[in-house]
Amino acid sequence: MKILMKIDRYDKVILDILQSDGHISNQDLAERIGLSPAPCLRRVKALEQAGLITGYQALVDAKKLGLSLMALIGISMDQHTPERFANFESSIITIPEVLECLLITGQQSDYLLKVVVKDMDDYQHLLLHKITKIVGVTGVHTSFVLRNVVARAKVRVD
Repeated sequence: MKILMKIDRYDKVILDILQSDGHISNQDLAERIGLSPAPCLRRVKALEQAGLITGYQALVDAKKLGLSLMALIGISMDQHTPERFANFESSIITIPEVLECLLITGQQSDYLLKVVVKDMDDYQHLLLHKITKIVGVTGVHTSFVLRNVVARAKVRVD
């Protein structure tokens, strides 16, 4: 079992700021939290090494790239074995239209996928030529997103 890193108020502020602006310079970050640049950078590196910061990404507007159809897809599997799940997960990770894949409980589905595609034809191709071709997939239930009400990439840091 991995021991969690103890974080203080500086670390919490660093995490909060970096989630809002991962492109901020170390100098600006240090000024905002009231530390000099060297200790600030050491803290950021420690947060990265502890796995609290897992990476940095640019957020992209999919619609401006012509990807205007978002769907949530519930996937049911024929067998609930580690091997079957591992096969599904190694297959689904290679499909670029899949933004998220969650193993879930409490539903009729085993997995919930969040996908984004150009249009309904694109969705049909994804479903028929990629997702349902994965060994073990026995059921698919799709809900199309009408509007994204809340989209956060930021985790609350208390």
